[in-house]
Amino acid sequence: MVTGDPATTYLTRHRPDVAVVGGGPIGWAVAWRCATRGMRVVVHDPAPGSGASHVAAGMLAPVAEAYFGERELTGLLTESAGRWPGFAAALTEATGTDIGYRTEGTLMVGLTADDLAEARRLWAYQQGLGLPVTPLRPSQLREREPALAPRVRGGALAATDHQVDPRRLVPALRLAAEQAGAVLVAEPVRRLSDITAGVTVVAAGCGAAALTGLPVRPVKGQVLRLRAPDGGPPGFRHVIRGYADGAHVYLVPRDSGEVVVGATVEERSDLDISAGAVLRLLRAAVDLLPEIAEYDLVETLAGLRPGTPDNAPILGPLPGHPDVIIAAGHHRHGIVLTPVTADLITELIIGGGSADPLLAPFRPDRFADLPDVVGAAAAGSTSQPATEG
Repeated sequence: MVTGDPATTYLTRHRPDVAVVGGGPIGWAVAWRCATRGMRVVVHDPAPGSGASHVAAGMLAPVAEAYFGERELTGLLTESAGRWPGFAAALTEATGTDIGYRTEGTLMVGLTADDLAEARRLWAYQQGLGLPVTPLRPSQLREREPALAPRVRGGALAATDHQVDPRRLVPALRLAAEQAGAVLVAEPVRRLSDITAGVTVVAAGCGAAALTGLPVRPVKGQVLRLRAPDGGPPGFRHVIRGYADGAHVYLVPRDSGEVVVGATVEERSDLDISAGAVLRLLRAAVDLLPEIAEYDLVETLAGLRPGTPDNAPILGPLPGHPDVIIAAGHHRHGIVLTPVTADLITELIIGGGSADPLLAPFRPDRFADLPDVVGAAAAGSTSQPATEG
């Protein structure tokens, strides 16, 4: 570090109570919560907010993303979504920042008869979990969104599925955390043994694998950003999630006129943009909302979601290292799970290891035979690669 740098001065004079590795929404939210509880907090990240959250659409969708075989994850999503109104209000009050939190709800639609049959199968499962899914006829859909294609065969409303703008959220969380006393160390962390703090929280996304040995893998997603013509708002208000001739697509409208269209799910770790992915996403989007064909295509980009073997996050102490707490592996749910993750991890730190029962299904020790990357690094081994968050 450069002499005279504020982070250098801070670390020289203070031993942090909490060191957070990773400056995405999870990392900054944990830092904010801990700092407001009076803890000395540092956040390690050379490029905060440049990871998966920069690409994310920001859907808060515990209903639409409740999938077969993920009952415990759905419970955590629902719990976190319930905390979002208070979380958004507190963050806005603390920073004066509009984070793009919108509550119009989500319309889930099927273009063809086959699409609708597939969608109804999932809606029946969601309703069986007690989730609020309201089926709608085509005429009812168009009363809510006249821009929907006449071919759309039917759909449903998930009124409690909302949205936020991640590109506004992360800077707001950083501002709130720094106002509360957290300090950014803008350098990469290559080994957790290099950090001196009471507790280290690993919120490093895909980088958690090299730092901890946990099974977090990159899952590529390609996303498009469009803009409504003439600088006006999009011609629809709800988040649209749908099936169009077997292709799944979502469209997220912003007050600024932006529309986010996504996203592919690819077991790859590159960030290349493929013409085929752009074509498939645009075709499905236009099939559901024909006016999208007149929008400007302003950005194509790819990001890497931090996936796990069971698609659920990894939350809790690293086995054999009680002073290392993991908050990683959120896959496609990092934005919606930000409030509950921050609350649970903060309470875990304050409680000295006493965990909320909500954490039980997501503990790191559910994965057997983990390599002790942290112990190997402390012993001087350099055989395991490590990356920053």
